[in-house]
Amino acid sequence: MADISSFGPDVQLIWKDRKRFCGLPLSFTRYYLIRKPGQWVKLIQDIGFFTSKVEEVNLFRVDDISVFASFSNKFWGVGNIRVHSSDASCPELTLLRVKDPNKVRSLIMDLVESERKSRNVHYGEFS
Repeated sequence: MADISSFGPDVQLIWKDRKRFCGLPLSFTRYYLIRKPGQWVKLIQDIGFFTSKVEEVNLFRVDDISVFASFSNKFWGVGNIRVHSSDASCPELTLLRVKDPNKVRSLIMDLVESERKSRNVHYGEFS
């Protein structure tokens, strides 16, 4: 999925990155945050070179996001982002060793809130 135009002619790329080793993007695991204006915003994980596995989550379904960075990850400026969602096929999506994980988390959460507002979806916690 090197070309996001496979999702349609008017799809916009918001963010992209790769899983990193020692801070360098030397992996066949790619992450995309894409938008089709007026329809959807998705977080996509594309793994593989010869054979490809693609997981995607609609952002309005995201329940929670957490960030984890070990000492070595902090040294290289990367971290893991775990996205919990109500998506049946992908309830948990982990973005491994992405650059600036806190900025990416903030970007995703801002988009989650705007998607929920545009779809009039309310999230509540029950005790």
